[in-house]
Amino acid sequence: MADFTTKQLQVNGLDFNVLDEGDGAPVLLLHGFPDSWRLWRHQVPALLDAGFRVIAPDQRGFGESAKPQEVEAYSADKLLGDLLGILDQLGVPKTHVVGHDWGGAMAWTIAGLVPDRVDRLVAMSVPHPQTLFSSVRQYALSWYMLMFQYPFAEEVLMRDDWKLMREWGGNAKDIDVYIKDLSRPGALTAGLNWYRAGARPEALFRVGDAFVFPSVKADTLGIWSSGDAYLLEDGFLETEKHIEGSWRYERIDEASHWMQLDQPQAVNRLLVDFLT
Repeated sequence: MADFTTKQLQVNGLDFNVLDEGDGAPVLLLHGFPDSWRLWRHQVPALLDAGFRVIAPDQRGFGESAKPQEVEAYSADKLLGDLLGILDQLGVPKTHVVGHDWGGAMAWTIAGLVPDRVDRLVAMSVPHPQTLFSSVRQYALSWYMLMFQYPFAEEVLMRDDWKLMREWGGNAKDIDVYIKDLSRPGALTAGLNWYRAGARPEALFRVGDAFVFPSVKADTLGIWSSGDAYLLEDGFLETEKHIEGSWRYERIDEASHWMQLDQPQAVNRLLVDFLT
């Protein structure tokens, strides 16, 4: 893989590490927990070869970007403001958006709430928010989201040389990289704060006002991997009813949650075909 150079941008008073390469139609790549922009290291060359401009930030709390320690620093409006601020600084009024894991949640957010900034949308692993928690099985698989809420979660994950974290990560190719990154001061708390701010019990169980997330106007591709240990396919099978643009769904077999690393060529073919 080519060795790319990132740049530092200041947005909302925080420093962000951002990969920005190429000159064509922009594609914003959004990673989740516990990744960085390097999750996309196999996709960046393929997208550049296809003529795209690739923008891949380390999102707030991850990689080499700023890691505020307060839970409230990770509210959806602040995370969305980061992405819009990065696009503004780079002079990008509208972009394709590709998101995975929490990056998938943010991809749905920007497409649903700021539709004029999104050309085409690719949601990987995470279906439309309205359909995500649609079964008891999905709640059971998401046990860790509740565990991460507790102040002792950091200690539990790090205990015995990160034993629980290694088990939770399963067959993730980058698990040793994740543990090294999360071992830095403040990094684990910053990553868990995404869950503490955005996956609170009252949000997961939709307590209070009825949960309504906007339909998406953009043409949308959903991709799910059959070896995903955290998210079910069910939500994707119900997502089409929440898409006003065209809808396409693809399933990648023999890949874990981190399909970009397990089946990079399959992912690259889908991205280039859909975004071209």
